Amino acid sequence: MNTSASKGLGRASLALGVALASTMLCTTVSAAAPASVSGPAGTGSLARTVRERACPVVYFDLGETLVHTADDGGITYRSGAAFYLRALRERHIRIGLITNVPPSWGATDAERAARLKKEVDTAWKDAAPFAWQDFDDRIFTPRTEAERKPAPALWQRAKAESGPCRLVFQAETTEEVEVAASQGYVPYQVGQPHRPAFLPVGLVQLLGRRS
Repeated sequence: MNTSASKGLGRASLALGVALASTMLCTTVSAAAPASVSGPAGTGSLARTVRERACPVVYFDLGETLVHTADDGGITYRSGAAFYLRALRERHIRIGLITNVPPSWGATDAERAARLKKEVDTAWKDAAPFAWQDFDDRIFTPRTEAERKPAPALWQRAKAESGPCRLVFQAETTEEVEVAASQGYVPYQVGQPHRPAFLPVGLVQLLGRRS
């Protein structure tokens, strides 16, 4: 790893640490609110505020982050990915994809996503199908070659569609998590030794409660 990449990853790790520290502080303050307080400034208002802020959106790269392509061209989930996506779904945490595909695959994100699903499903070898339904329409792909990652355009488009929610991006490459961090995402590089395979779901929930 060169010096620039090392510094960038350090900044990304610092951003994650700061976000988590702030999140835990907000959670502690919320938990300390008096249970007897009622009315507009009471627990009902507090609960409503927490619900409004509890909207993290977790974006992923696809290849070698959630899925693995074998030498024979077959595609399967990466280890732990299916369980992780299910855990996010059970907690009603929205997810999306920010992934490169040929711009020629369609004129819109929906058209390119449909082609992506077809390509993956045709080569799919896992026992359980890929959980496309969990992503809804949050699949962002390049409209032009200039938008291909690591250009920031896809992260910017996903951010514009996600409103005020706290955003997370998980991928296997240092370069992509650094760009995501520069665009205001909480970054997490998957597949690193001595770390959870993915950003723990409990931390994702806490990030959604950060004011």
